[in-house]
Amino acid sequence: MGKRDELIGKYADDLKNKCGVTPDMELLTKVTIGCGPAIYDADASTVASTQESELETVKQNFLVGKLGLPDGPALDAGIAKAIETYGKSERNKYRAVLYYLLTKHFGKESVYG
Repeated sequence: MGKRDELIGKYADDLKNKCGVTPDMELLTKVTIGCGPAIYDADASTVASTQESELETVKQNFLVGKLGLPDGPALDAGIAKAIETYGKSERNKYRAVLYYLLTKHFGKESVYG
């Protein structure tokens, strides 16, 4: 089992145990691959959900750039909901898990089809 497979297992565990979500493993794998080399970097693999600049990056680069959503208040609400699902007290939120939750929230699984 490779490093990426180990990380996907860790992300699936977070989705089940911290988010109360049964992950679609095929989608989770595609979202993880979509994150590219960032998943192997300790800093880039997580999202600091208390930093406004970090959330703006998630919004612009992922929601608008990758998922093709129009910028607006719905994106901020979606991010807030994903963070709440993950658990606000959870200091380190894995980027792939947050992106998975956002992809599901906005119904954009087709982007990874």
